Amino acid sequence: MGTTRLLVLSNAKAGSTDEGTRAEVLQALRTGADVVTVTPRDPADIDRHLADHPERRPVALGGDGTLHLLVAALYARGELASCAVGLVPLGTGNDVARTLGIPLDPVAAAAVVLDGRDRELDALVGDDGRIVINAIHLGVGARGSQDARPLKPWLGHRAYRIGALIAGLRTRGWPVTVIVDGRQLCDGRRRALMIGIGNGRSIGGGTPLTPHALPDDGLADVVVSTATGPLSRLSYGWRLRGGRHEEMRQVVAGRGRVVSVSGPPLPINSDGELGAEITRRTWTVAPRAWRITVPR
Repeated sequence: MGTTRLLVLSNAKAGSTDEGTRAEVLQALRTGADVVTVTPRDPADIDRHLADHPERRPVALGGDGTLHLLVAALYARGELASCAVGLVPLGTGNDVARTLGIPLDPVAAAAVVLDGRDRELDALVGDDGRIVINAIHLGVGARGSQDARPLKPWLGHRAYRIGALIAGLRTRGWPVTVIVDGRQLCDGRRRALMIGIGNGRSIGGGTPLTPHALPDDGLADVVVSTATGPLSRLSYGWRLRGGRHEEMRQVVAGRGRVVSVSGPPLPINSDGELGAEITRRTWTVAPRAWRITVPR
């Protein structure tokens, strides 16, 4: 067998580890592979590094955002189906790793990159041409991510919960229409507090937004909360932490291949990254669109 050749894309800004840990991870990877390490500054930089090293298997050394950018770059290049990516989670959320059972310990995750198995996973592709691998959420959660930004350096993944609490107290909700495979989950007459579309199970460092989602079943899990009253908001937030929010009468859930959301300008978070507010978007499940190395 030939030597494994890796292209490690390291996000120097990923929020949970220091340089010593990164050095340990790289040392662990080098025990079983020939490693080239790069630190891309932007998506164009990722594309350039992939073009410069087409023979190497790419590994994301960072959080969900780093993995998302890598997968998006491979998708844009038409190379997503041709290789399995690796992940060593160093972010504050690491929700993809949580869903897939990839160790949150970075050195243990490096061992999985070297000796794991490849797993085919679905993705969500928007009508804007962008790919999502874990989850999209719109409304109060995305507004909360905005509020959490300045807290992340001090609180890590707990900043998401504080941000969501702040946003929940000051948000009235949005009159949105949500359609899943032609079925209307929300008709826009009631304000929605939060809309979640999950390929994976959790957001924000383990909050189980779509707790029953399977990333390889060909379907997206959808939840819509209309819990906009003061007490129901608190109840929703509390139940969401434990994955019991779907028990509420103000929460409706569905599952399907095509999901459309429309309404007034909505804050949106895709794979942990905030985007510009949208008024209309449709996502379609792309079955078995990419591969990642997971534990055996």
